[in-house]
Amino acid sequence: MTGQHLAHQPLQARLALKFAAMDATTRLVERDHFGPLLVQKPLYPEGREVCHAVIIHPPGGVVGGDQLEIAINADEAAKVQITTPGAAKWYKANGHTSQQKISIRIGKRAALEWVPQETIFYNHANVAIDHQVTLEDDAVYVGCEILCFGRTAFGETFANGQIKQRTSIQRNGKIIWLEQIRLRGEDAAMNGPLALSGKTVCATLLLAGKTIPQSLLALVREEAEKCASGYGQVGISQLKSIIVARYLGNSSEVARHVMLHVWGLLRPELLGCAAIVPRMWCT
Repeated sequence: MTGQHLAHQPLQARLALKFAAMDATTRLVERDHFGPLLVQKPLYPEGREVCHAVIIHPPGGVVGGDQLEIAINADEAAKVQITTPGAAKWYKANGHTSQQKISIRIGKRAALEWVPQETIFYNHANVAIDHQVTLEDDAVYVGCEILCFGRTAFGETFANGQIKQRTSIQRNGKIIWLEQIRLRGEDAAMNGPLALSGKTVCATLLLAGKTIPQSLLALVREEAEKCASGYGQVGISQLKSIIVARYLGNSSEVARHVMLHVWGLLRPELLGCAAIVPRMWCT
């Protein structure tokens, strides 16, 4: 075979899921997929009210030019938790931009937790990610991301490449959160105080639901600092009905510990149920 035939052909993959609450049970009622994006059968580790689903990308990594689309619909009163079985890996671009688009719609009295495992950007990756969330009335959304720049365990840094990411949350047609970043590995600004400050791991936890009492928020800040134990910086803010928790450091394990602990303290207030670590995060 020639080198041209051996070259990677960009993959396109789409996955659409719909969840509905029926007889006090949240069920996966529709699933549609094209290409290498799949979902495991529904799991109920905390009872029938909350449906846990695991999204699988069989290739194990995203190569330059690949395009992934995920659409999730949680109907009225449905409660859903989505995770992944392992870290997502974005490989070298090879002259092409990899893209991922996530669209989430959450109906009245419904809740969805988007808690994938870490995302690792290899050196020379070129990635564009668009994450859109649409909420109705009193719907609740929890989203967590842990971004790792370069494979530091192998001595690799993210010295070249580009990461573009856009995250938006709307409630009843009104934007309540919009964040856009563009990081270029070769730019000095990436390691400046307005970006990563020379760190290799950043994590963000977004919670959109109701306002949290200041006493609980103070406790969460204190506990988050304890979790970090000086191995990174932690910040938590509440902007009306949006809570933002961030970690910046050099350890994905510390980032995971901080994010899970903050989420665990706030989940009972937002969802009315105790925190449970996603089973896939423990494997």
